[in-house]
Amino acid sequence: METAENQHALSPAEIQHTLASIEIPVCPVLVTQVMAEFQKESPDLAVATRLIAADVGMSAFTLKLANSPFFRRGDATNSVAQAVTRLGSRNIVCVVVAAALRTSMSSDLSPEFLERFWTQASNVATAAGLIARKLRGISSDSAYTYALFHDAAIPVMMRRFPDYAELVEYAGKNAQDLPPLESKRYRCTHAIVGGLLAKNWLLPQNIVIAIRHHHDPEAFDPKLNIVSDEVRALIAIAHVAEKLSAEVLGEAAMETGQLCDLATEYLGLHEDDQQDLRDDLADALL
Repeated sequence: METAENQHALSPAEIQHTLASIEIPVCPVLVTQVMAEFQKESPDLAVATRLIAADVGMSAFTLKLANSPFFRRGDATNSVAQAVTRLGSRNIVCVVVAAALRTSMSSDLSPEFLERFWTQASNVATAAGLIARKLRGISSDSAYTYALFHDAAIPVMMRRFPDYAELVEYAGKNAQDLPPLESKRYRCTHAIVGGLLAKNWLLPQNIVIAIRHHHDPEAFDPKLNIVSDEVRALIAIAHVAEKLSAEVLGEAAMETGQLCDLATEYLGLHEDDQQDLRDDLADALL
């Protein structure tokens, strides 16, 4: 029996045709400079601090993240240098990419939409990081970064297609998975565009692959070997994080149904486990 996903499977030619018409935001020089520093054998946090401090938006985002429930330890800080030290090298990459992506989209989309979008993304990322901390062998930093960016192509799609917001709203109200609807209407999906965006912006390869496959039910079948165990875990955590954070905040989750059930089963989270996570999230998010 064919699923909706299979009925609207995209050929490489269809994907390339659509991608040619979608403007992927260019990775700024500041991002490449910070990335280059952290690709060194011994990266210098002082270099990253100087680069971030020179950009007002980047500084604000760094301080906000460092003082967020997921990273805050002790008193709040208003020092970029202290914030950089608190976050560490892995999370500085997350800071510069998120701030630069947000800035690159600000001229085309309403500030109100972007604020809601990135706030929701930040809440899901916090939830993902907290869930990863409860599970053995899964990096909470990677879970946070992946969850923050896994839907980053939604604003990109919104810039390209005037009716895209309506499709997203329709999918949410009718509890339908978004990619089959995207495939049918646009011959592309936010997962495909998101993978390309993450690759162009030099995010780690495991996060690029997770974004590309985060709506593929087959990714949860180890026998198919579509993704690695690490990538599968990231995808699962983000699905559960979105569901639980939405429940705690009284919001509508974008991704529920089969994928969330598969994710919960893969992670072995029983209802008691999920309730414990809800309680932790309530402390962090409310």
